[in-house]
Amino acid sequence: MSFPLYAPLEEHTMLRQAIRALAEDKIAPRAAEVDRTGEFPWDVYQALVEADMHAIHIPEEYGGAGGDALAAVIVIEEVARACASTSLIPAVNKLGTVPLLLSGSEELKQRYLPPVARGEAMFSYALSEPEAGSDAAAMRTTAVRDGDHYVLNGTKRWITNAGVSTYYTVMAVTEPGAGARGISAFVVEKDDPGFSVGAPEKKLGIKGSPTCELYFDDCRIPAWRMIGEPGTGFKTALATLDHTRITIAAQAIGIAQGALDYALGYVKERKQFGKAIAEFQGVQFMLADMAMKLEAARQLTYAAAARSERAMRGEKVEDLTFFSSAAKCAASDAAMEITTDAVQLLGGYGYTNDFPVERMMRDAKITQIYEGTNQIQRMVMARQLLK
Repeated sequence: MSFPLYAPLEEHTMLRQAIRALAEDKIAPRAAEVDRTGEFPWDVYQALVEADMHAIHIPEEYGGAGGDALAAVIVIEEVARACASTSLIPAVNKLGTVPLLLSGSEELKQRYLPPVARGEAMFSYALSEPEAGSDAAAMRTTAVRDGDHYVLNGTKRWITNAGVSTYYTVMAVTEPGAGARGISAFVVEKDDPGFSVGAPEKKLGIKGSPTCELYFDDCRIPAWRMIGEPGTGFKTALATLDHTRITIAAQAIGIAQGALDYALGYVKERKQFGKAIAEFQGVQFMLADMAMKLEAARQLTYAAAARSERAMRGEKVEDLTFFSSAAKCAASDAAMEITTDAVQLLGGYGYTNDFPVERMMRDAKITQIYEGTNQIQRMVMARQLLK
């Protein structure tokens, strides 16, 4: 009698081998320089495109690789192990396009997904504003109907890969006073009149991925670019995050794995008191805790990815919201602890940028903040439990 193991498929294992080889060959050697210069790594983007790993989630009918949610997690995890900034290429392409996959018309999908699948365009997601972060429904950006167009006015903040993306999913108020039910979603193109991108933020980590404000100054777009029906934009935004928080968990796992791997190599080589520091029980306990937290987060994230995939295929998955929030929260908290411990295990060397763990520690911090702070994730989880 065959028993299906609780494990990824053989295709997932082969995918991991392929993306890890690419990451070690093309991405890891550039990671320190990308962090130092803060420049978007176009050469690395091209390498991901050539391997079809830049937006693996796009369905085959739109020219994509048709990878499932676990495939996307594995790609992001393995890229983040080498360079967290670069892992935002597949992660943000997914974040920007999931609203179309969930709610977009066939016309929108046919127009915007194939260029992303071909690597000709990237797709960002614009929800947050200066006065609407965790309280996203308090947004002030407006979209007013004018014949067969909408005219957008307002500002979006903290937009990942802004300026390098060609397309943007933008949430705006179409019915003032209606709260969350008055928000609609649109596709904005970088060359639309009245649309501009601010200067990149100067950040603690993920420096090779630009984060900027978006400005809409009487920005005119065709009405057919609305994603879904009027007033459904906020619902689409939240449904999107149920799927994409899992990619942030994957990013956190990758960063943590990179830090643990480096620390393991270091403690075996570093000698004090006449022996490798890996032989000291205090160090061994730290390593055991790091690996335990990492594997727990990974299993939770893979379980969340399985639910995400079922939901994307049309199944009603009651516990997706809980699992996606739990995975993101657990993985990012674990990543912060693991990278901090990796710096500690390297001692003074860990504190210098000659070694990668300080970069990983800085990169890990954002995973506790974006796509919903971990405080918000705990609120989301509690709401799900108390329903």
